[in-house]
Amino acid sequence: MIFPWFKGNTDVLVATLGVRYGVTRDAEVYTRASYLYRSTRSSDLSGINNDSENRFVDSWLGLNYQFSQDNNTPALLGFIEGALYEKHQKSGSSGKSWSLGMTTYRAIDPVVLSVTTAFQWNQKRNDGDVSFQPGSYFLLTPSVAFAVNDRVTLTTGFQWMNSQTDRYDDKPQGFRRTSTDVTLGLGYGVARGNTLNFSFKANASGQSGADLRLNWLYAF
Repeated sequence: MIFPWFKGNTDVLVATLGVRYGVTRDAEVYTRASYLYRSTRSSDLSGINNDSENRFVDSWLGLNYQFSQDNNTPALLGFIEGALYEKHQKSGSSGKSWSLGMTTYRAIDPVVLSVTTAFQWNQKRNDGDVSFQPGSYFLLTPSVAFAVNDRVTLTTGFQWMNSQTDRYDDKPQGFRRTSTDVTLGLGYGVARGNTLNFSFKANASGQSGADLRLNWLYAF
């Protein structure tokens, strides 16, 4: 049953700081950490309610490796990463989430075609007195990038996600979910080794909401 007198709206801001280091020509290690601010407004028969939170989210350590260059065959890159620490509602965990993925791309000047696939495996962890296991998920992200000039690049594509059910005390909550998001992006080379990337992701099926991101990449 839908209650027409209940309405809600949520804004989430996530700030992430990351560092990457090239170990060899084909391999690099990286780490990142994220902090979250959430603001929720809702209205019901009792009136208007406001709630907010800000907290550390997680930190990760990973490895990127390029298996082949874009020459006779498309380039192939892989990555693996693990959660150093994840903050939950009442406690935290380490080493309970792992991601493995691959990216392949082909540059046909001025267009770059790419496909990224990734799988995140989430293990059981404790959150206070509750046993909690977030649903593992699989991502498929095809995209097209177009180099307008030597500084500006436009991108578009979509992201398809298949997410398994969350479990609390070994009891499934809800059902398996799939969703599709459309993505648009713009990359701007401010200077050599200094790049700004803007991206927008809007849901097309499976859930509601939108995601706006700003990424600054600076090479030392």
